[in-house]
Amino acid sequence: MRRTLEALILPAMQQPTESAEQNIACIAASRRAKSTPVHLSEPASMISAPATPRATSRLRAADLRGLSRLGIDALVGVTDLVESMHHTIASRAGIVGPGPAGRPSGVTGFVYRAVRGTMRVLGHGLDTVLATMGLDTAASTPEREAFVAALNGVWGDHLAATGNPLAIPMSLRMGGRPYEAALQAPTGRLLVLVHGLAMNDLQWTRRDHDHGQALARDLGFTPVYLHYNSGRHVSQNGREFAALLDNLVANWPMPVEELVIVGHSMGGLVARSACQIGAGQPWMASLTKLVFLGTPHHGASLERGGRLVDALLGVSPYVAPFARLGKARSAGITDLRFGNLLDADWQHRDRHAQKHDDRVPTPLPAGVQSFLGAATTAEKATGLRSAVVGDGLVPLASALGEHRDPALALKVPKSHRFVLTSANHWDLLSRTDVYAKLRAWLA
Repeated sequence: MRRTLEALILPAMQQPTESAEQNIACIAASRRAKSTPVHLSEPASMISAPATPRATSRLRAADLRGLSRLGIDALVGVTDLVESMHHTIASRAGIVGPGPAGRPSGVTGFVYRAVRGTMRVLGHGLDTVLATMGLDTAASTPEREAFVAALNGVWGDHLAATGNPLAIPMSLRMGGRPYEAALQAPTGRLLVLVHGLAMNDLQWTRRDHDHGQALARDLGFTPVYLHYNSGRHVSQNGREFAALLDNLVANWPMPVEELVIVGHSMGGLVARSACQIGAGQPWMASLTKLVFLGTPHHGASLERGGRLVDALLGVSPYVAPFARLGKARSAGITDLRFGNLLDADWQHRDRHAQKHDDRVPTPLPAGVQSFLGAATTAEKATGLRSAVVGDGLVPLASALGEHRDPALALKVPKSHRFVLTSANHWDLLSRTDVYAKLRAWLA
């Protein structure tokens, strides 16, 4: 059975892996930057996610169980969608307006309940069979890590809520291993790197460059990488990250002289959330600098566009069921609508119902130097292309922390900001001019 399931799944995993962040591309207008930061330039490149090294993929038994559970969940969801459409048509609802309440009754309702029940029984049986395979202790591959990270980015909140073994538990790693097992010759300069949506810690390496390893070589930092489920709410990850940092600093084998956090994309939001939630915790006394690379501080335009699509589909009861497909996207993705950082930004309402930027103002931590790196695919940091498209995912103003509301705008001096021109979102991970800025800021 295992070989059969692998035969069905592995071909898709052999394809070049791209981050799900491409599906959150920013295509709506953002405010034009009020000031012109330092511009860095290099020949343009095609927008693509960090290349994942090709390797022989081998799914673990737990992965097969997780995929089977996810498949059953999807089939039950499709059954619910068909049932809702059937109920609407049978009730002869109007073209526009609310649909009928509840579910079909009688024989029709019985049939749909039987279908759902049968699927769940089959799913439970398959899960039991796969559980007999036992634990798989084989080393993971970069290809498998990327595949699981992408699933977590899109459906990670569902995976965590249902106890799916594909859900990534948060941890600090080095080279894909627990940092405690991999740590060698630690220094007092501690660097923690936080990846973005639908990515993993191994993907800090792009085009044979890793900012963390380069800073270790040149400035004596010890890099540790956060690995987490990017489909959960940013505030949930921020709270857990703060607790990990507190434990990391307290148990570091030598006194921590300085702690620096570098976040790429969503990783910057998780770092800001951890700082806000962890205010007053011992580890904050060691934090000296924060670096944000392509972080959507004020959201990504396409996620706001996704909400509009959901609203349009909800106008007619005959297409409203299809809105469920779009709303299946993770809590981590919906947090990118405006850049939610705290529980208060999303609690006490349907997370898909946030129509306006009503976040709690969350300034950068006092006493900590902050640096902002942004990119634009245009040759200049001015103009419509930079304002609307930005780096292909994050509008320029959002990455630079600019906002029309002074309470939400991030107050970062020009000397602590830069714009990379003729570049995309992932070039921030590998370009030599980006690293030169990082090295100068952290020296």
